[in-house]
Formats: sequence, C-alpha cells, structure tokens
Amino acid sequence: MSFYLVMRLFDVTLGANWVGTMTFTAFFLMPAMQEAGPDAAKVMAGLQRRRFMDVLPAIAIVNVLSGLWLYWRFTGGFDATISGSPAGIVFGAGGVIAIGAFVIGVFVMRRSVLRAGALVGRATAVSDAGERSRLMAQAQALRLRGARAGRVVAILLIVTTLLMAAGHRV
Repeated sequence: MSFYLVMRLFDVTLGANWVGTMTFTAFFLMPAMQEAGPDAAKVMAGLQRRRFMDVLPAIAIVNVLSGLWLYWRFTGGFDATISGSPAGIVFGAGGVIAIGAFVIGVFVMRRSVLRAGALVGRATAVSDAGERSRLMAQAQALRLRGARAGRVVAILLIVTTLLMAAGHRV
C-alpha cells in the first residue's frame, strides 16, 4: 500500500471520527449532561477514565497533519499557482478551518471541561457549604464555556467536511 493511500485513509477516517464525535458531543451529549445536573459528573469521570479528552485531540492532530501532508502533495509543495486554483483555495480553506477547530477544541473546550472536572473534585472534598457552592458555580460556568466552544468546533468541522467533499469538484 502506498504512503499516499495510507495518508488518505488516515485523513478520511480520522476526519469522519473527529467531526462525528464532536457533532454528537456538542449537540447531544453535552446538552444531556447539562440536564442531568450533578449526575453528569459521573459520566464525565467515566469519559476521563477512558481518556476521551486525550484520545480525541490525538485523533484531531493526526487528522490535521495528514491533511497538511495531502495538501502539500496536492499543491506540489505549496506551489502558489496550484494553491490559488479553485480546488487549492477550497482545500486550503478547509484546512485552515480545521486547524482553527483544533485550537478552539484543545485550548478552550478541553481546558474548560478539564478545569470544571477538577473543580467538582475539589468541591466534593470541601466541608464548607459556601465554598462548595462557589466551586460548583465556577465548574458550571466552565462547563457552559466548554459546551459553547464544542458547538463552535462541531460547526467548523462540518464546514470543513463540506469543503473537503467539494474540493475535487470545483
């Protein structure tokens, strides 16, 4: 099997996994967890034990890197003429949007969710009700920030998928 085919398989398979997981998480899982209230912490703890917050960024970075390699190959080493062609622009825009989704996902969504989990852990160990309430409020604000960032990431990835699907057709 050629290296090109392996990279295409990585790009398509990991991209489908990333966009599907983020769409499910942003529009179904996170809202359901918000409705569940404090019980959502059990689900989040289960996801963390399964390293969800580590596996998904790893999938995303391999997807971005394989996409960059494919774009480099498609454009003949980022040749300006090919990069400026309609297909080059569409693929390039999709790549830039995917990189933006990765940055928001890792540095806003993931960070917020992990910090919220840590605050909930601290809150359960605190005996003072006022302090526990303050920590839980901070955790809730971080979860909401993470959920909003997740919706942005999911939308960006859907747009990326549409651009990548259209790239060969323009």
